[in-house]
Amino acid sequence: MSNENQKPTSPTEQAQSSDKVSPFLNSPLPQGTPQGQQQTLQQTLTDTPVNGSVPKYNLPRGAGNTGNVGETTHFGYSTVRTEDKAQKVAEVFHSVASKYDLMNDLMSFGIHRLWKRFAINMSGVRRGQHVLDIAGGTGDLAKVFSREVGPQGHVVLSDINESMLNVGRDRLIDAGCTNVDFVLANAETLEPFADNSFDLVTISFGLRNVTDKDAALASMFRVLKPGGRLLILEFSKPVFEPFSKLYDLYSFTALPIMGKLVANDSESYKYLAESIRMHPDQRTLKGMMENAGFQNCDYHNLTAGIVAVHRGFKL
Repeated sequence: MSNENQKPTSPTEQAQSSDKVSPFLNSPLPQGTPQGQQQTLQQTLTDTPVNGSVPKYNLPRGAGNTGNVGETTHFGYSTVRTEDKAQKVAEVFHSVASKYDLMNDLMSFGIHRLWKRFAINMSGVRRGQHVLDIAGGTGDLAKVFSREVGPQGHVVLSDINESMLNVGRDRLIDAGCTNVDFVLANAETLEPFADNSFDLVTISFGLRNVTDKDAALASMFRVLKPGGRLLILEFSKPVFEPFSKLYDLYSFTALPIMGKLVANDSESYKYLAESIRMHPDQRTLKGMMENAGFQNCDYHNLTAGIVAVHRGFKL
């Protein structure tokens, strides 16, 4: 029976279950936090309603300290200081959080659901396993993983952006996913998580927003158990040239217009299109995974390479 059909525990039962230390964290969680509604190490998410006074662009400790101070990196097609990129990405996702799922359906004509289903099928997730979903946002993958690992398993939904994590937290709690924790964390360090903690690490449409991708891949390798696997679902490079030109036309014209009409934010969706073009292609990302220590790496193109699923193992 899936967790979604289980009766929610009472506040008393939840409080009793929260006295233990999460096996994934380097530090104990604060006491008295209901299971499935865990606090981050920096602040309480459960006390901050999604539609309430969410602190803008609240980042976990060290989120902006990527690279050397004074160096520059890309933010879409713009050049920004390395230490400023995390803040700018946070602003984008704070702006679009409430309309994120609707825009995903509109932009991809619903195909993103098939991409995610393919990735989940490739994950090999099993009952009783421990899963970390990085940049998990509104919780699409985490919700499925919660059901697949069952009551004896555990899922951590992690994101650097508090607004997105709030949306995902509320969705999963409403769905009865009591085996999920919610942690604000920077993918480049995964600082809250202990070494060798997870059977599966996933990141879906989030890696392209990370400033230091090599550092993030190294951190993912660190928190995986030996024998565990990493799964990356991300926009990639179309492999059919005529289709690529049509895709560019759609991305740079239709996406900003939809963003303006639906989310009242065209600039964030202009950044989305640009960030996709700046992301490493399939072969380059595979090489980066191998450099981080992953073995038996492969990738699978979806929709003519618009999206690719990369997979690697920690042996």
